[in-house]
Amino acid sequence: MNRLEFLRRAGALMAAGALAPAFSNNLFAKGQGANERINVALIGCHSMGWSDLRDALRVPEVRCIALCDVDRKVLEERAAELEKSTGVKPDLYGDYRKLLERKDLDAVIIGTPDHWHCLQMVDACAAGKDVYVEKPVANSIGECDLMVAAARKYGRVVQVGQQQRSATIWHEMKKYVDSGKLGHIARVNVWANFGYASILNPVPDQAPPEYVDFDMWLGPAPLRTFNQNRFHGLWRMFWDYGGGLLTDWGVHLLDMALWGMNVKGMPKRIMASGGDHLFPDDYAETFNTLSVIYEFDDFIITWNNVTVESGPYGKNYGVEFVGQNGSLVANRESWEIYPYRDKIESYQCLPDGKDHLDHLANFFQCMKTRNMDTACTIDNGALCAKYAHLGNIAARIKSDLVYDDVRKKFDNREADKYFIHEYRRPWKLPKL
Repeated sequence: MNRLEFLRRAGALMAAGALAPAFSNNLFAKGQGANERINVALIGCHSMGWSDLRDALRVPEVRCIALCDVDRKVLEERAAELEKSTGVKPDLYGDYRKLLERKDLDAVIIGTPDHWHCLQMVDACAAGKDVYVEKPVANSIGECDLMVAAARKYGRVVQVGQQQRSATIWHEMKKYVDSGKLGHIARVNVWANFGYASILNPVPDQAPPEYVDFDMWLGPAPLRTFNQNRFHGLWRMFWDYGGGLLTDWGVHLLDMALWGMNVKGMPKRIMASGGDHLFPDDYAETFNTLSVIYEFDDFIITWNNVTVESGPYGKNYGVEFVGQNGSLVANRESWEIYPYRDKIESYQCLPDGKDHLDHLANFFQCMKTRNMDTACTIDNGALCAKYAHLGNIAARIKSDLVYDDVRKKFDNREADKYFIHEYRRPWKLPKL
């Protein structure tokens, strides 16, 4: 399917979303009670997916019946831990497509690397499963559109793992920003500085471990040799699988900036500059030094990252709303008001620590009621992922960008090649 055909199909599906059925083949669609079991499976068990499952199992109705991973060692260790803690022995899979054939499965949690999210989410929706998918929702702008279209076509409940949307501390921040006490907000600064995003100890390529199905791990990504510094976790720093700090932390923090400023569409213009300025010998492909400006009519949002853990206000990550009367500075630990010339009062808000659990609970509650308006919908997850990808694209082509999200078109032809990744055979972009 060429790009124009992809855009035509995706656009038609998104436009026809209102005609999608409210549900199909889900246990809650059959009129069963709210206390019935919710059978879930986890696809991608190594890191964040496992954290998602652990909190999911704190919801009384939830039972995990299956695990899927291409790393047999991880799979067996997680299965043993799950059986010990719950008494339920899960079925194990190396291929997620076999897992999705199960008729007793209500929902899947997708915790795989970013380059897998789109295909697995669309396949799960087509199989009649609801989906909790980790952020960023996809590894390209075009895949984001496909995922939104799939959720609408198949009428599935989808929650994106941007758990700050379920945190009281961030809702209180939003109320304060909306109150107008800061005056006109001219600038929102967003930053995330983490050392893990630089890889300074390169190791040679080698054969993959015998317990890893590396060809399946690559999936739709280009064929490449195995390297342990491109595998568990560190894959985020290579363009075929992720987008560095901007897609890893950026979707969380840009989400708060966009939410606070009531932005639901694209910026007027994106400007960016990035490189390996901090550590020139960095093995990672993504930028260890990056600045992005998103331009709007009467304010700007900025993103900055370096890979040393320091930052403004003594915080290595955060969001700052700069208004006429003062600044609000927030991260997951707290938010504070810094007044200008005593125009407003100082203030501090602290978290309650339940955001991740509440986010999973919200997903399962929405499954029961067939409420598609989850705490972080696929539409919102797609919006935040697009902002992250736009910043990376502008830095990679070293040019200002304008992106039309209706026509699915850049004002720069060089940017078009980053709109969606070409899938490696035999994998194919989903057809909807």
